[in-house]
Amino acid sequence: MKFKSYQIIIIGILSVMLSACGFQLRGYGQPPTVFSFVSIYISDPDSYPITAEVKRTIHSGKSTRVVDDARGAEAVFEVLKQTNEKSILSLSGEGRVREFLLRYLVSYRLVDGRGVDLVPATEIIRERVLPFTDEQVVAKEAEEAMLVKEMQTEIVRQILRQLATVRIEGKL
Repeated sequence: MKFKSYQIIIIGILSVMLSACGFQLRGYGQPPTVFSFVSIYISDPDSYPITAEVKRTIHSGKSTRVVDDARGAEAVFEVLKQTNEKSILSLSGEGRVREFLLRYLVSYRLVDGRGVDLVPATEIIRERVLPFTDEQVVAKEAEEAMLVKEMQTEIVRQILRQLATVRIEGKL
């Protein structure tokens, strides 16, 4: 298929206009790694996967360091609760499962070094529907694991976006 010169020009103009308006695909860019606090302690009493990913992402940035003691931190990030649930959403006429509902919930807060809430207790919930058939059990297990990982990543990105908006008193 050959393009005529006017078609190429029109495509070029549309591309420039689309990029000039600030259009950006949602979601899969780099999460924020610049925060207003210099040091953060990440409380992880139950070894949640969410805290490991938050810690890794903050650690990869250059502006904030993750410290091992809450007393030396300018901010303290605490995961209050994390649950991963799977429930039956619908059944077939024969009583077999047709769909599952996957729900991932994380509750967290951010306090400063004095214990004052910078981000009060916040809950983030992600849900996905998992169609199910008895013939594809192994494939559906892999799909479920992928969906759970995707929900974790989305929640971590949302947490990091919120942490990036926090301003500590006395700082710009």
